Order: sequence, then C-alpha cells, then structure tokens
Amino acid sequence: MADSTADPDDTAIQTGAGTGGTESHDPKVPAAWAAFMRRGWADLRREVDRHPVATWTSQRRTRVSEQFPGERLVIPAGGFKVRSNDTDYRFRPDTAHTWLTGNQTSDAVLVIEDGDAVLFARPRSGRDSDEFFRDRQYGALWAGERPSLEEIATSLDVPTRHVDDLDTVLAASGKTRVLRGVDPRVDAAVGGDDAADAELAKVLSELRLVKDDWELGELRTACDTTTLGFTDCVREWDDVLVHGERWVEGTFFRRARAMGNDIGYDSIVGGGAHATTLHWIDNTGPMTPGDLVLLDMGAEATSLYTADVTRTLPISGTWTPLQRDLYNLVLDAQRQGIAEVRPGNAFRAAHHKAMEVITHGLGDLGLLPCSVEEALDEDSKVYSRWTLHGVSHMLGMDVHDCAQSDPDTYPQGDLETGMVLTVEPGLYFQADDLLVPEELRGIGIRIEDDIVVTDGEPLNLSEALPRDPDEIEEWMATTRR
Repeated sequence: MADSTADPDDTAIQTGAGTGGTESHDPKVPAAWAAFMRRGWADLRREVDRHPVATWTSQRRTRVSEQFPGERLVIPAGGFKVRSNDTDYRFRPDTAHTWLTGNQTSDAVLVIEDGDAVLFARPRSGRDSDEFFRDRQYGALWAGERPSLEEIATSLDVPTRHVDDLDTVLAASGKTRVLRGVDPRVDAAVGGDDAADAELAKVLSELRLVKDDWELGELRTACDTTTLGFTDCVREWDDVLVHGERWVEGTFFRRARAMGNDIGYDSIVGGGAHATTLHWIDNTGPMTPGDLVLLDMGAEATSLYTADVTRTLPISGTWTPLQRDLYNLVLDAQRQGIAEVRPGNAFRAAHHKAMEVITHGLGDLGLLPCSVEEALDEDSKVYSRWTLHGVSHMLGMDVHDCAQSDPDTYPQGDLETGMVLTVEPGLYFQADDLLVPEELRGIGIRIEDDIVVTDGEPLNLSEALPRDPDEIEEWMATTRR
C-alpha cells in the first residue's frame, strides 16, 4: 500500500499534513511539483444516465415528507470508519439515506424541507487544489474519482449542493429532525431532540417494511448471486476439504464481489460443532468428512439489497441416517413455517408453527423434561434450549431490516403483501450438552430462505438452492469438480 507522494528527502512546505486525509508523517511536497500537478489536466465532465432507482426514491421522499409537514429532515450517508490506524473500511452508506436517494458516496446528507429535497454531497476535487493528489480519503489519485454535483443530480434526479453549504442550512430556524448516530458532524451541528429524532428513525424503518417492485427485483438479484456463490463453494469442495472453512468464506466472497457490491454480512461457515454457534464468523475450522457444515451466507447487490440464505450440507456428500432424520425434522418445520407467510397472519406465525413442529420432534426423541404441550407454553419454552433463536426477520437493504420500527408494527404486527422475511428454523445440540445422547452432541442444522408475502402462495426467492436431502446429495455429487 502506497504511503507517500514524494521522496522523504525533499525539502519544501508540507501542505495540509494531518488534516483533510493527509497524515502528519507524510513527506513534504516540493512547491514546484505541487504547482506542476495543478495544471495540464483534461475536463472530466461525463455523460451519465438517469438511474432507474430515481423513479422510486422520489416517491419515497414524498412519503417521508408527508409524515413530518413543515419540518426539516436530515438524513446523512455517513463517513469512513477506521479499520486500523490510517486505513479505513470500504465505505457503505447508511441504509435510509440510500433508500431515499440512491446515493452511495460518502459524507453526503439529504435534507428534506417543505416537500423539497436537496442532496448535499462532496464532489470530486478540482485540479487547482492539492486534494486530488494529496488526500488519502477523497483525492482522485488515492481513492478514485468522485462524481461531480452535476453527475449526481442527473443520475439520481435530485437537486444537489456542495456539502460545505450544509452548516448554513442546519443553522437556520425551524424544527429539525436528524437521523442520529450516522454522522457525528451532523449530530453535533443540530441540537438534539431525542424523542423527535427517534420518531424519524422509526418512520424510516416502517416505510421500508413493504417492498416496491424495484426492491423485489433487487432482492431476487441478490438471491440469484447467492445461489451461484453456494454453487461455487460446492464446485470447489476438494479444496474445501483441504483448507477448511476459510475456503468457503473466500470462495463465496469472490462471487459476491464479482457480481454485487459485497457480502451482506460476515459469512457463517460452521463445520462440525461450530454449527452450534449461531454467529460463528471466525471460519477457521477444518471440514471433517462425516460431520455437517452450516453455511449462512448472502450476497449484497450493487443496490445494497442483500440475500440471507442458509444451507446445511453433509461434508462427505452423503447423510448418515441420524443426520438425515434430524435434517428432515428441521426441513418439515421450515416448510410448515413458510406456509404461514400470508397477508393478515401475524409476523410470528411462521415462528410458532416451526417451533410446534420441532418441539414435537424433540418429544419423539425423548429430550423434553415435560410434555410437548407444557414445553410449548409461553411460561416454559424449554424446547428453545435446542432452537435458540426466532425463525424470521425482515430482509432488505439491511440483513435485519427495519429494526427501528415500533414493536407493535414489527415484530408484533401482521404481515402485508410485499414484505420480505426469512424463515430459518434451526436445531442445535451443543458439544457439551449432557442432556442429549452423545451421538447428537455437536450437531447444528439450520435451513433458511428469503420469502415474499404475496396475495397468493408465499414466494421463495432462494428456492433455486436445493433443500431436499436427496437433491442436496445429487447436487453435491454432480457439481463437485
């Protein structure tokens, strides 16, 4: 990684060191070179097309504005986050900001007031300044060209102004609500009203609960890419057996980056007993034939909509009788849970049905300390020792989408056509659980698909990935090279 822009022995003034994306240890820039760098560059005006999301974002901004008439709404994209010392994570904008604008550049801030919207953005730096060749975060020669204000306005069909003008707007009188916790500079510039700001966050979450047609298309794209990523992993199974969980993580990431923006969340690759750790993201273990592996992975589309899919596979390519029986129990629970994903049903209907199925299975295995009926009672729920988590969450631009909604709306509310949620029952027998037979210990199984609520049958966006145990064996045998 480059660490300097000139020979450290050069003797000249140091411009802007320690500020604006340069560092105090950066070498000095000779005045002659700086002057030479500021001239002789071509005009960078580009022709850009209107982004298809612009039709939808305009409608979304109108809906938000109607909720807060006469108020100023401030929704930042956020800035870079430090990974280590002077290196940042790749930027990913705040979900609400991009949902309302389509913008994915850092440091931008959307302001909606009296029905009008302006996107305050940081454009590319002019060639008459040092920024383009000196600044690590924003300089074109370091981080790539940013779009101009005109390009952003044309592409996203929203008026733009330079972000440097934002302070004047925020200082003006009038009630202002801020989506807080996204950009510390914006938070500091506007006096806080915690209740008012929380209401804005809630509304922004709830408006995303029902997906429009464009969003559903993007979620399908994410699921299709995820299917290819899983298939890539199975195709490379010989390498998986050699290198372990890391190989699956890396292989899936390659597909997600090649066809989308990124992974939607850290991939979970749990071989053997690691499958019983719900969010196992170390992915450092081996792949041992005879064990199962739990793969919970999702690709994030370039639009930032993410899939969230889980499959449990036999590492050897074939199930043992015990593994098949346990897997079929979870699969039956998932299928019956998916059948409950219908408009008017409670959001938790899929969870309750899946838990009912699994609890009866646990009773048949002789594991419950009481009757099935007693175990299912809300004052007991002892079955959850082996199921651990809820069966569903909303899905969209965030893997756990719409999380700031009023609990009475989500998760306590009812399903509506256009909502997208996961259905993902699991069964987990910890390696040190003395209340289960030894042959069950260390087995973890989860099956997860992304389901759209429709006016008819539930629509499974990830159905292309095999779930039936016979189909999984065939898929692994025919795909592996």
